[in-house]
Amino acid sequence: MKLSNFNYDLPEGLLAEYPSEHRDEAKLMVLNRKENTIEHRHFKDLVDYFDEGDILVFNNTKVFPARLYGNKEKTGARIEVFLLRELNAESRLWDVLVDPARKIRIGNKLFFGEDSGLVAEVIDNTTSRGRTLRFLYDGTYEEFRKKLNEMGQTPLPKYIKRDVEPSDEERYQTIYAKHEGAVAAPTAGLHFSKHLLKRLEIKGVDLKELTLHVGLGTFNPVEVEDLSKHRMDSEEVFIPESTADAVNKAIDNKKRICAVGTTVMRSMESSVSADSHLKPFEGWTNKFIFPPYDFSIANCMITNFHTPKSTLMMMTSAFAGHDLLKKAYQEAIDNEYKFYSYGDAMLII
Repeated sequence: MKLSNFNYDLPEGLLAEYPSEHRDEAKLMVLNRKENTIEHRHFKDLVDYFDEGDILVFNNTKVFPARLYGNKEKTGARIEVFLLRELNAESRLWDVLVDPARKIRIGNKLFFGEDSGLVAEVIDNTTSRGRTLRFLYDGTYEEFRKKLNEMGQTPLPKYIKRDVEPSDEERYQTIYAKHEGAVAAPTAGLHFSKHLLKRLEIKGVDLKELTLHVGLGTFNPVEVEDLSKHRMDSEEVFIPESTADAVNKAIDNKKRICAVGTTVMRSMESSVSADSHLKPFEGWTNKFIFPPYDFSIANCMITNFHTPKSTLMMMTSAFAGHDLLKKAYQEAIDNEYKFYSYGDAMLII
């Protein structure tokens, strides 16, 4: 399978600039791999596809306000700084992306806030747009993180061209988000409402969680025709023992095990035992899943419609089967589904 197999043209107007009014009222396309069929439902109908003893696994990472705007010393040029990951809490060191990068060199200082209450110094180059910043702040670590949160904006994806609005702070976050560390939302989970989760619980469906802190590398387009040559950025993963135990019980009882999103699927496939069960895990994964691939844990997946040539689309293709996925994307376009982060959803069974 080559990169060119994962391209498509999205008609204007189908990119979701805003989420549906109610989380669970997004459209839901159901792909049945065994029957090779496609159904059109709504996300709140998800409960119809699960029975007692089945399990849904969620990614409980929490998005932090990772996009900052500052000014360069002397020139005052406006610079966007996107916080990627904290390197050292004590030294206030962060990996970031800067834009425009050509103006930012080692030794430059950036000032944030109307009163320039936060200052950062560029101490290293990492990639063409990447820099290492040391934030200069006299307060405690808790005060520093509070300052970052106050100044940062919700990191909506670049393809959403509008300005960030107050409602995005709540809507670009799953209702079960707990552990801060992601710079992008695990978007399949954005469709779940408290009411839908309660209906699943009442039906006897087991709801478990793991954590993968989503980084921007997940969304970087693949640029090599030979997919085996693409390298994924590493992301931090935590799979608790309680989740592994519940998943393994479902495997042994031949129940439906549903990965809520590509991040959950990748996390579980990164920690598989020799007998195809899930192991507890704490560490990092750079696993890249593309066709052909034999999945070991989940036999069901919920996902969104992904950008062309993305690793997310490739994983979904490996799970659904490429021909069925290609047919589904065309049907989604024909039926005016909304695409990408705030878009509609797909259930693959």
